[in-house]
Amino acid sequence: MSGTVARRRLITVVCNRQSGGGRAGRVLPKVVARLHEGITDAELHVVASSTYEEARDLTRAAALTAQPGDVVAVMGGDGMAHLGLNACARTDATLAVIPAGTGNDFARGAGIPGSIREAVEALVRGRTRVIDLSHLTNAEGERYIGAVVSSGYDARVNRATNDIRLRLGALSYGYIALRELAAFSPLSYRVTIDGEPREFEAMLVAVANLGLFGGGMRVAPDFDAEDGLLDVTIIHAASRAKLLRLLPTMYSGKFVTDPVVERLRARRVEVDGDGLFVMGDGEEMGSVPATVEIAPGALRVIVA
Repeated sequence: MSGTVARRRLITVVCNRQSGGGRAGRVLPKVVARLHEGITDAELHVVASSTYEEARDLTRAAALTAQPGDVVAVMGGDGMAHLGLNACARTDATLAVIPAGTGNDFARGAGIPGSIREAVEALVRGRTRVIDLSHLTNAEGERYIGAVVSSGYDARVNRATNDIRLRLGALSYGYIALRELAAFSPLSYRVTIDGEPREFEAMLVAVANLGLFGGGMRVAPDFDAEDGLLDVTIIHAASRAKLLRLLPTMYSGKFVTDPVVERLRARRVEVDGDGLFVMGDGEEMGSVPATVEIAPGALRVIVA
């Protein structure tokens, strides 16, 4: 007598051992033990990556072969979360993020617990939500972005923070923000928002899906991950002293009440200008012109 055996759902854990100064690798055995104990209806597959390219290939392979109910869990910082959401977007895979890095802006914005232990427990419980993503296109290619596409002052700070040798965690961004401010001048933007072209000088233009960046700065404080819209924040040309006063209030989101701040919602934003480049989810995304479009309901993710 022959027949088919129902396939058990698959949970693939991809861990960047170096995240959080090696913390991810150190706690991986405890994470795996808890998942084995707590999830009895699934097959668990654990792989550790040593390079960005290896992590990208592992997450993509797991997502492309996923069936409904399968989970791809990435363990690391914002870089791993970015790889995971790009792998899982528009597939049958559900993304889980076990945050073990320093920023974790995507995880915080999506409703994923902020600690390794709580994120593992969320994975055991298995509660999910479907969220939007941003889709970025420029000369370097195309990519999904979970949190913020930034350009201008914030992008320069983000790039310098990634390069800094002195690792201060979330404080790195604030430290570099003050350093970069000393030599910063407003930039010339050419922006098209839902077909309407505009030209202006600004300190920054941020196009957000989840409105957090820089280790907790709330650049779009009233974002909605399920509304099918991008949140656009423009800080128009201002003095360095004004920007210095605004910086601390970006952590609370109160900066948006200042007259130099303009906020819009849109489905498509084209960003161009002189001396600009774009960052997305804390990673360098390359040159302008760049187009950001909303991708409604593109990702299923494990949440608290």
